[in-house]
Amino acid sequence: MGIIEFNNVFKGFGDGAGRHEVLRDVSLDVREGEFLAILGFSGTGKSTLINLIAGLETPDRGSVTFKGAPITGPGPERGLVFQSYSLMPWLTVAGNVGLAVDAVHTGMSKAERRALVEKYIKMVGLGHATERRPAELSGGMRQRVSVARALAMNPEVLLLDEPLSALDALTRSNLQDEIEAIWDADRKTVILITNDVDEAILLADRIAPLTPEGTLGEAFEVALPRPRDRAAMNHDAAFKALRGKVTTYLMDLGIAAKVEDRRLLPNVTPIHAMPKAWAAAAEGGIEERYLDYSQLCKVYPTPKGPLTVVDRFDLKLKKGEFVSLIGHSGCGKSTVLTMTAGLNDISSGSIKLDGYHIAGANPERAVVFQSPSLFPWLTAKENVAIGVDRVYPRATQAERQEVVEYYLERVGLGDAMDKPASEMSNGMRQRVGIARAFALSPKLLLLDEPFGMLDSLTRWELQEVLMEVWSRTKVTAVCVTHDVDEAILLADRVVMMTNGPNATIGRILDVDLPRPRTRKALLEHPDYYQYRAQVLDFLEEYEHGHKGGQKAEPKGKAGPDTKEAA
Repeated sequence: MGIIEFNNVFKGFGDGAGRHEVLRDVSLDVREGEFLAILGFSGTGKSTLINLIAGLETPDRGSVTFKGAPITGPGPERGLVFQSYSLMPWLTVAGNVGLAVDAVHTGMSKAERRALVEKYIKMVGLGHATERRPAELSGGMRQRVSVARALAMNPEVLLLDEPLSALDALTRSNLQDEIEAIWDADRKTVILITNDVDEAILLADRIAPLTPEGTLGEAFEVALPRPRDRAAMNHDAAFKALRGKVTTYLMDLGIAAKVEDRRLLPNVTPIHAMPKAWAAAAEGGIEERYLDYSQLCKVYPTPKGPLTVVDRFDLKLKKGEFVSLIGHSGCGKSTVLTMTAGLNDISSGSIKLDGYHIAGANPERAVVFQSPSLFPWLTAKENVAIGVDRVYPRATQAERQEVVEYYLERVGLGDAMDKPASEMSNGMRQRVGIARAFALSPKLLLLDEPFGMLDSLTRWELQEVLMEVWSRTKVTAVCVTHDVDEAILLADRVVMMTNGPNATIGRILDVDLPRPRTRKALLEHPDYYQYRAQVLDFLEEYEHGHKGGQKAEPKGKAGPDTKEAA
């Protein structure tokens, strides 16, 4: 018998025709001391499942038990860490953790309780921040306080409801390591809700996927030895096989983008598709230096003097090339992108597109941000039409409408064109943002972590959508990302940036993988993990203090397609 058991559990919300069944006939045994990952799409009932364990919800049918007894409400034996931190803003780190200690350990003396608080704060690496308040902490530090608070209750089961999904990639990886170390220290039972396949494999003994129908799918045992090192696992055949198996299984559940060929793009020309420098391009080889960054710098004034964020960024893109910019948070990736978009002044150096210096924002440079900034009261069709009406002034209304509908269909919104943005999920709104960018028929597509706010599985689907639409236009594109797999999937070259300040290009990786690309195909390609290793090695080199302007010595021999920045 498991420490926690689900027996034929059903759970839904709403009444009558509006009722939505979230979990259907779920049966699950969680072994004592096990680290279990519940993996699935958004909306599959992962959080509902963990709320049933926490006692925050009760099943409609079936039973959920802890050590054989029905769970009827919250209890200190089940510690819960949410995605949001829920800290008391007026209390210090010690004060927030002390709330849990005081509530659970009532029989201890004040000195003993204080010692416990210190123990758990140090366990999550915040001994230096004991007297700070939440407003003085980073997002990763605040989440560490939440973990410390849950551990301070000394629960028999630790419940983690997507605790790391709102964090940047480096903070997330560091906290993953800490969570594994904490689990390994006393082998508490841990149940982790996640949408990240790599996170599940790195941490779990077993992965239990939830299907879109709210049922449990095929379970995967994770037999990889501990401790698990990301860089080492990238070369491990068992890791690659399991990663491919889990990814394929999830995609086969319905994650692959489904785009239908239902209409052709109308034969209308946007005003900026006729390059001003057409003759010069034909003679001067502009296609080879279509987008030209030359010694680009960005300097901000500060009370302590000028701060150089980006320093001598130098890069040339061919027409139709797709480049990914990757690096740790604060390395200047988005600064380069906003300067390219004309939304941020250039301090020195230059950016030329099609032979002309960039000056100010222009629809010839379409931007897809992390949040698509739609007008919530307008429909998908109306949001896309705003830019199209400006860019195609000579087209008829019917022709412009065809452009709008073509790209909305391409991103899988053929049946939701008339839906207001306020009623859309984050994934649907980002599809509208992608359709809007392509509908402008831009010379340059700029993507600033376009899927960063979405769960991993929705990201996979929209990456496929982006690749499908891009393959038809071959527009020159620059994508800022912190996701190694995304960078390789999308790009012809991955440009790796050093840490800021004085961030610049540290290394460039040519990605010679066949197109069209899909995630499934990449996982099966013999060279994919070699490319992945080179990007991971670079990021690891810069994780521990390398600064911009200093060339990090590569940990291993760079592949033939890797170039060190001059």
